[in-house]
Amino acid sequence: MENKAEDVTKDNNNTIITKKRLPRIYLYFLYFLVFATIGWLLETCFSFYSLGHFTKRGFLFGPLCPIYGWGALILIMFFSTYKRHNLKLFLYAALIFSVFEYLVSFGMEALFSLKWWDYTGEFMNLNGRISIFYSFAWGIIAILFINFIYPFFKKKINILLSKIPYKVQLTVVNVLLFILIVDTVLSCVRYLI
Repeated sequence: MENKAEDVTKDNNNTIITKKRLPRIYLYFLYFLVFATIGWLLETCFSFYSLGHFTKRGFLFGPLCPIYGWGALILIMFFSTYKRHNLKLFLYAALIFSVFEYLVSFGMEALFSLKWWDYTGEFMNLNGRISIFYSFAWGIIAILFINFIYPFFKKKINILLSKIPYKVQLTVVNVLLFILIVDTVLSCVRYLI
């Protein structure tokens, strides 16, 4: 029912109940936020473990790593069809996400003259932007994400949204979008100055 803007159900008296659902683009935005936040948490924990102290991770002021949110959306939108084809999913994801990671690294360095990650010391790296280890990791992560992580979060988000009135959902999503836009603009200004 994800394609429809409404859910149609019947109550105990067989009365038809229609409930509006968020448009797909809004759901994608929520998935983006959820997985960008999880990415930030993972990066922060890994950084704390590696360095022994808290380090601000990510491009934005807020607790989001957009590259993880975009990666999740790419998986959801283009790789869900490979759910039962793990070898294809692994190979395609390893390749696509290596290219994606390389392009994001190159673009951010070109725009802001900063590096957010550097794999120069890693085995089989390409200009320090990608490495064979992380390419392999992206393939494994794609399998885990498509088969387990995304279905789990999709179910939980749908349950949560079913308990929140439609107008409140719209308001919350619009406020979060506004905050993300402001954060992105302020972050760009910070790095450009």
